[in-house]
Amino acid sequence: MTAFEEAQLHLSKAREFLDAAEANQDLKLYNAATSDSIISAINSKDAICLALTGRTSKSDDHADAVAELRRAGSAGANLSPTLNRLLKLKTRSQYAPLSVAPSNSTKAVEWAQRMFAAAQDVVAGR
Repeated sequence: MTAFEEAQLHLSKAREFLDAAEANQDLKLYNAATSDSIISAINSKDAICLALTGRTSKSDDHADAVAELRRAGSAGANLSPTLNRLLKLKTRSQYAPLSVAPSNSTKAVEWAQRMFAAAQDVVAGR
């Protein structure tokens, strides 16, 4: 499989999780919406990195993902703060006893939408 084909597959997953995030937001399932937004954004990051650099890493350290995106050219550098903000919500949405606030969930979905739209543009431009 080529890097471009892999980028397209990540873009498809990003869309699937973004659809789930939007549906969960509508259902007021804020933790699920936020978590789905994060997974969508990570797949968008992978698509962008694959399309621009031909590779992506699978580190468990979220700071690595942000740095990788930052290094992937201007499109990635512009989105790295967005990915960073999303990743900061991961623990609360998935593991912590306290839930994500509705306003933060709304922001998470918006940030994932921004990441996906950029990933679409990057992949389409390759």
